[in-house]
Amino acid sequence: MAQAYMTETGSGGQGPDRRGSRLRRLLDGWRGDRGIWRRGVILAALAVVLALVMVLHARIPNRIGNLGSLTETFLPWFALAIPVLLVLGFVRKSATAVIAVLLPAIVWLNLFGGLLTDKNGSGGNLTVATHNVNADNPDPSGTAADVAASGADVVALEELTATAVPTYEKALASTYKYHSVQGTVGLWSKYPLTGVGPVDIKLGWTRAMRATVTTPEGPIAVYVAHLPSVRVKLEAGFTARQRDKSADALGEAIADDPLKQVVLLGDLNGTMNDRALNAVTAQMRSTQGAAGSGFGFSWPASFPMARIDQIMVKGIEPVTSWTLPKTGSDHLPIAARVKISATGS
Repeated sequence: MAQAYMTETGSGGQGPDRRGSRLRRLLDGWRGDRGIWRRGVILAALAVVLALVMVLHARIPNRIGNLGSLTETFLPWFALAIPVLLVLGFVRKSATAVIAVLLPAIVWLNLFGGLLTDKNGSGGNLTVATHNVNADNPDPSGTAADVAASGADVVALEELTATAVPTYEKALASTYKYHSVQGTVGLWSKYPLTGVGPVDIKLGWTRAMRATVTTPEGPIAVYVAHLPSVRVKLEAGFTARQRDKSADALGEAIADDPLKQVVLLGDLNGTMNDRALNAVTAQMRSTQGAAGSGFGFSWPASFPMARIDQIMVKGIEPVTSWTLPKTGSDHLPIAARVKISATGS
């Protein structure tokens, strides 16, 4: 039997010897090629530029079409260029290009490698969820049922319309005893709500709110926010001026909150990497970044490319974070389990 195996693989099969011989021939060919260091200089330069963009993304100015924020929004996807450059380096038989590709690979792993590990923990004493339900959602009742099925103790909904609010209220009433809708955002809770009111994020209408949720461990401040959408225009590029202004106002409100334990739920139309959200992200932790698995992309629901829906905490320990199944919205709902301290108020 051993002889038959050797004969089969030695005559063009796919056995280990065959694969090993191909690799040896490739390496032998490169050893005898004096041009492997001279070829692929352009590919090597592109690899260095890619690495520099990732390292210096915070230095890319926003003056021209908010290019810096646009880069930061999709920064994780720069990884797709790395295998392309690597393959091209092998095609060109360029040792210079292949080695240069290691640079952006190392930079990307330094920036995002931690998100590839599973940081989900166990325990916690409060589950929260948030969902931009989409004003044009064809099935608000089904969406409400899906969110309630997550088992969340506190649920935030954004992009509520006046005509759809009664449907959500009816569908969620049996699960959540307490709720409040402020403008186009709402909060549903199994625990009492007090101190409920809108938060002025400089829009002229209400798209943010705050409430004190009295949990069994004590009161926490919960903010719900739907920051203005960003726009991509031919003449102006990636525009987000109003979003940035609202983010600053939201960050100021959270910083001034009298409670030490704060949760922010909502659609911020920006990722944790986006410098425009610094007023918020500088003082809060992302549950996905601290206790999730993977990137947790939430938008668009059909092919998630960015996490613009956020759960952030201050003075509260994230335990686990995850993305919920698709609903009738163009966003995915997200949820997190956190640990509240009884002495944190």
